[in-house]
Amino acid sequence: MGLIGSLFALAFGGGRNAIRETAEIFRKNAENAGERDLDRMAAALEQHAAEFRDRRSAFDIVMDGVNRLPRPMLALGTIGLFVSAMMEPVWFADRMQGLALVPEPLWWLMGAVVSFYFGARHQAKGQQFQREIAAALARRPVLLRDETPGLVVAEAGAEPNAALDDWRRSHAA
Repeated sequence: MGLIGSLFALAFGGGRNAIRETAEIFRKNAENAGERDLDRMAAALEQHAAEFRDRRSAFDIVMDGVNRLPRPMLALGTIGLFVSAMMEPVWFADRMQGLALVPEPLWWLMGAVVSFYFGARHQAKGQQFQREIAAALARRPVLLRDETPGLVVAEAGAEPNAALDDWRRSHAA
């Protein structure tokens, strides 16, 4: 019994399981891999959700809706002019004669106002999109190579990783 006990102590002694540890060199532990995959998926979903949270006030949302009205109104108004020309040609002709009397500098002014309105809105929306992209990238930790070949660690500003810290302490000696 002493020989068998010594063999078991050699294989399973000291609170370790040498057979399992040896097998894990060649095949990963499925339970631990499942836990890591679950953690990775939860972190990815949380990051995805954080990128699409709406941080605007109710006033901003309402004003954004109001600012979206001029383009559809211009398009529908133009179509309405064609419909009115077909249905009420005399009424339409009277209105067009009135427009013909508008001086040319006033047309230039109206063109400039409309152009600046749509140009400024386009620029503001483009800058807002760039700010959102920059904020999303700032929330994502940057990965860097450590001194250990093949090891990837998060930047200093990222959340601490207890398992990685334990591994570093155990391999520091």
